[in-house]
Amino acid sequence: MLDPLAKIVQDSTRADPYTGAMRESTETIRTSYDAVAAAYVEHLSGELAAKPLDRHLLNRFAEEIGDRGVVADLGCGPGHVARYLHEQGAQMLGIDLSPEMIRWATDLNPGIDFRVGDFRSLDLADGSLAGVVAFYSVIHLDAEGRATAFKEFRRILDSRGALLLAFHIGAETIHRDELWGQAVSLDFRFLEPAEVTAALRKAGFTVAERTEREPYEGTEYPSRRCYVLARTAPEGQPAGD
Repeated sequence: MLDPLAKIVQDSTRADPYTGAMRESTETIRTSYDAVAAAYVEHLSGELAAKPLDRHLLNRFAEEIGDRGVVADLGCGPGHVARYLHEQGAQMLGIDLSPEMIRWATDLNPGIDFRVGDFRSLDLADGSLAGVVAFYSVIHLDAEGRATAFKEFRRILDSRGALLLAFHIGAETIHRDELWGQAVSLDFRFLEPAEVTAALRKAGFTVAERTEREPYEGTEYPSRRCYVLARTAPEGQPAGD
């Protein structure tokens, strides 16, 4: 039986544009998440049950996409967001930098396609997706890395494509050398919503909605959260709100 997602994959793998320090950073993120994958599943794979606003926004996103095409969960981790959207009727593809995360996602979520990949350079065809969801996926990237990612999100989305992005609000960067008892090296970047929306517009999106909330006490790290719904701007039309 032909893989229904096969049509979105390009015939040839895109060239890896990363060398030097950027490649080293990518490897550090990959190995860190490989190390904590099992603990991540234990602590966070059921987190949406305690996050009503997240579920509401994901429900609306799934309703907007409908049956138009595939949605990619980029930086999918163990696949809990992809699973939730799949349960709402979305055709899902999950991609993560960490092979161990993808192993867990595949084991925990039969019926969803998960693949290892770097969402800054994907082997997906131009305009091949109806939607992209990226919950806390860009928080390990600096401004240049986020700009690269947003351009790639725009490239793989079709002319009616939608993006749902989530991140911590702030200007600080928190470095962790240990997470759930495992050695890691991760920078968690808090982001200013105005800077993120400006970067999305520059990458070719229109920003439709921006939602902010206080942290859910006892459920998550005590930071304010931002969710941005953006859509692809038509070719030749300036991006904006």
